[in-house]
Amino acid sequence: MNNHDVDYKLYGDDMQFVEVELDPQETVIAEAGSLMMMDDQIRMETIFGDGGSSQSGLMGKLLGAGKRVLTGESLFMTAFTNEGIGKKHVSFASPYPGKIIPMDLSEVSGKLICQKDAFLAAAKGVAVGIEFQRKIGTGFFGGEGFIMQKLEGDGMAFVHAGGTIHKRELQPGESIRVDTGCLVAMTGDVDYNIEFVGGIKTALFGGEGLFFATLRGPGTVWIQSLPFSRLASRIFAAAPQRGGSKGEGSIAGGLFDILGGDRK
Repeated sequence: MNNHDVDYKLYGDDMQFVEVELDPQETVIAEAGSLMMMDDQIRMETIFGDGGSSQSGLMGKLLGAGKRVLTGESLFMTAFTNEGIGKKHVSFASPYPGKIIPMDLSEVSGKLICQKDAFLAAAKGVAVGIEFQRKIGTGFFGGEGFIMQKLEGDGMAFVHAGGTIHKRELQPGESIRVDTGCLVAMTGDVDYNIEFVGGIKTALFGGEGLFFATLRGPGTVWIQSLPFSRLASRIFAAAPQRGGSKGEGSIAGGLFDILGGDRK
């Protein structure tokens, strides 16, 4: 894969950022909007496609870009190259509270499957594509299967997840069921399926969603305690529904709303 060999350092605890050290002419790729800071003499360039070393020629770049569109990402990624004569640093920040997980793809057989919004940055040469899972017993996804991102190569990749991260080593034949939003990443040897939650009460009133990810070993799984979708839904539910109203967030204001008061 000819991945660039980059060094890194993590800073922070719950609001982490990763500092990547680049030797002259080394490059790291990242999602647009993840940059925090960078040294002088680092060239920033927008690239078309998934950033993999295999994306040569117009057709290769179009295929790479098409894969990214299917996962809901932008057509473009950003490449940061050290054009100086010494070591330079570029830093990428987490988009919400959580942890950054450094992944050496050479230690996971060159392939990692992760949530489509979990990828943060990677050494140049790592291909960011899609992973299809068609073993779904429902028609909710139109037969297209459950789509996750696929990171391939032998270099470093950085994945972000919310809350506390739990790494689970599954033995051969061992299986667990995980809320689909809590699944961050897994190695390519894990057999996974998406299953409908049985029982109409559980599905509609249990608050856990309609689907579980069933993961079967052998392999390694990373699970997050606070998916961004769950965090966003709580924030939205707690947000005041009337812009600029008096006493927003106060107990008195809440009681006033319950009693049908009109705050003007």
